[in-house]
Amino acid sequence: MNKKNILIIGDIISFAILTVIGFATHGETDTSYLPRMAAVFLPMVVGWFILIPWMGLFDEQIIANPKNLWRIILVMLFLAPLAATVRAAILGAAMLPLFPLILGSSNAIGMVVWRWLYIFIARRVAK
Repeated sequence: MNKKNILIIGDIISFAILTVIGFATHGETDTSYLPRMAAVFLPMVVGWFILIPWMGLFDEQIIANPKNLWRIILVMLFLAPLAATVRAAILGAAMLPLFPLILGSSNAIGMVVWRWLYIFIARRVAK
């Protein structure tokens, strides 16, 4: 499996974990919440994979350097409001102004942690 496929799978798993954690913080983890989870998860994942190539987050030289993890935060600045708006449209509900901030910051932290772990493991394997 090449590194890009590992990143793709890891990114999707990370968003899934972050989505479940987000819903768990509100006590909303049973299967009846799956459509609402999908309404958050799918726009985040689709938007992520549209935006990150422009930030070089699949480029081997960029992703190998932990100093470039700030790019994830920049992506989230654009992605969170977009995903929150799409979610509100899908659910036919109003969007609380604080939601994109929480969605973006929590997902930025989670994705930085995942990508940092990827860099750490990739360096150890390369030795």
